[in-house]
Amino acid sequence: MKKSKVLLTLACAVLLVAASVMGTLAYLTDEDKVENSFTVGDAVAITLDEAKTDELGVAVEGADRVQANTYKLMPGHNYTKDPTVHVTGEDCYVFVTVSNGISDIEAEGNSTIAAQMTAKGWKAVEGYESLYIYATGEDDKTAVSKTTDLIVFSSFTVKDDADHDSLEAVKDARITINAYAVQTDGFEGKTALEIWNTAFPAQNP
Repeated sequence: MKKSKVLLTLACAVLLVAASVMGTLAYLTDEDKVENSFTVGDAVAITLDEAKTDELGVAVEGADRVQANTYKLMPGHNYTKDPTVHVTGEDCYVFVTVSNGISDIEAEGNSTIAAQMTAKGWKAVEGYESLYIYATGEDDKTAVSKTTDLIVFSSFTVKDDADHDSLEAVKDARITINAYAVQTDGFEGKTALEIWNTAFPAQNP
C-alpha cells in the first residue's frame, strides 16, 4: 500500500513539472508569416518555316518566310531550302521528322540533307529512320531555350547525272519536315527514345 502511494506521488510530481514547463512555454510565443508568390511558365511553343524561293531555289530577298515552296528540278542544281524551328516558349527538347522523297536523285557527299543535319546538331533517334532530336556535342539531347532558331538543313542538290526519267519519277515527291517540342522538366534523365514515346505516343514517324 505504501509503495502504491509513493508511485502515485511521483506520477503527480511529474505531471506538475510538465504542467509548469508547459505553462512557461506558453509565454514564449512568436508569430511569423510566409507569403508565396507564383508565376506561370510560358507554354512550350515552336514554329516551323523556311525562306521563300523561286522555282529554281533562289531565295526571294525581303519576302516573308513560308511553309512551302515549289521547285523545278534540274541536274546538278542547288536549291535553297532552310527549314528552321523557332523556339519561343519554355526550355524544351526539340524533335523533327524528315521524309526525303527526292533521296534517289540527291547529290552525294556533304551536301546531302542527312549530312547537313548531322553537321547542324541533329541526331537520329534509335529505332526510327526519319526521327531526329537536337543534341550538340556528345549529348544525346540538348535543352533548347527561348528565342533559339534551329536550322534543320540549308539546301538540297540534284546530282549531275540525274536524267529525265529519274527526275520524272520524283516529280510528285515531297521533302516533308515536322517539328515537335516537349518541356525539359521531368525528362532530364530519360533517353531521346523514352522522351518521344512518352510525350508523343500517338505519333509514328
